[in-house]
Amino acid sequence: MSNRDATPDDREATTVRAITEDELPDWSRALNTGFLRPPTTSPQTVAKRRAHFDLTRTRAAFAPAGGPGTRQVATFRSFAQELTVPGGATVPTDAITNVTVSPTHRRRGLLSRMMAADLAEAKERGDVAATLIAAEYPIYGRFGFGPAATATVWEVDVPRAGLDPRWAGPDDGGRVDLADPEEVRKVGPELHARLRTRVAGVVSRDEHWWQYNTGLWPAPEDPWTEPYYAVYRNARGEVEGLVDYQADDRWGDAKQPLNTARVRQLIATTPAAERALWTYVCSVDWIATVRSGLRAPDDLLPHLLPDPRAARIVTQADFMWVRILDVAAAMEARSYDTSGEVSFEVLDPAGLAGGRFTLTAAPGGAVCSPGAASPQLTVGVSELGTLWLGDESAVRLAALGRLVEHEEGAAAGLGALLRTPRRPWCPDVF
Repeated sequence: MSNRDATPDDREATTVRAITEDELPDWSRALNTGFLRPPTTSPQTVAKRRAHFDLTRTRAAFAPAGGPGTRQVATFRSFAQELTVPGGATVPTDAITNVTVSPTHRRRGLLSRMMAADLAEAKERGDVAATLIAAEYPIYGRFGFGPAATATVWEVDVPRAGLDPRWAGPDDGGRVDLADPEEVRKVGPELHARLRTRVAGVVSRDEHWWQYNTGLWPAPEDPWTEPYYAVYRNARGEVEGLVDYQADDRWGDAKQPLNTARVRQLIATTPAAERALWTYVCSVDWIATVRSGLRAPDDLLPHLLPDPRAARIVTQADFMWVRILDVAAAMEARSYDTSGEVSFEVLDPAGLAGGRFTLTAAPGGAVCSPGAASPQLTVGVSELGTLWLGDESAVRLAALGRLVEHEEGAAAGLGALLRTPRRPWCPDVF
């Protein structure tokens, strides 16, 4: 049964609404069921969720149970987020997560109802866009989302990389120091704040993020294993980079170390810091392989190595998806490296962001005005989300039939405006 095939009885019998505090344990059970985790959630985790979640933005679908009462059969949550756009500005976004539908209640329109309610509220709040990390590609395009940032994971064959095994630290006057979780909670937020002014696609991290990712929120079903932390300080003693990684314990038949270091995060505000931290991780004794974690497709990593072929791509896929809610605000918030003007029509079946617009852009700023008598091109709201941060080519979308030119060269003109020097990068799963 498709969403459109759901009968009136199905819809009338199932209620979609925000949950109450008392309903959070059952919501957690429904969430775990959808994510194929052990169903029961510990009281400790429920209590932490109760303290951290905005329950007015935590939704469920309630369906009749086998006996009296109802059962939660779908989950949905959103939270406030800031997203960095090209040029370093940030815009308020509606971050969507914890989306599940129980296997007994698929294809009944439950996700559509939860999504519609959440996006309408986000639009009313003034959020410029909504964001999410898509586990499956086909789901979210029908809600106006488009893939906006790609994630790439490299695996480095350390012996082949050609790095000097005698490396004893950076030669630029900086240094790499080991750190503990407490120090990371002190220096990490400010470092990340500086990163956000430099990299489009990066999203905000609140205090809870730093607490959870440094072991202050362990739970029985989510045990904490402390990683190794290292920070890079420049010659003036200023922190410009942070890496945390974990390593396995694997040995060959002749007691040869075959260990893999898995980088959980590596953030850096300068190329020197990035070079030093990658070199450090690839120089740790007994490490034969390094997994990079989620990086941008044009990351520096392969070409920091004497032999770039030592880094092979093991994953490259769409990652963060964006749904534009305010076209004018979205286009005016980002920067442009060239000048130009293009008129376009945005198609949005949900009625949240459609219309005709004229974008007049220059390195000094941009104006996106509603109304265009004869648009030069037509683009769906999903495709606009894909183009917005600079990770896709308008000409390529036109060749694929996903953008329609009404005037020859309009796609190239739009693409020239939206082009960015580096591709966007979202380092965080949310």
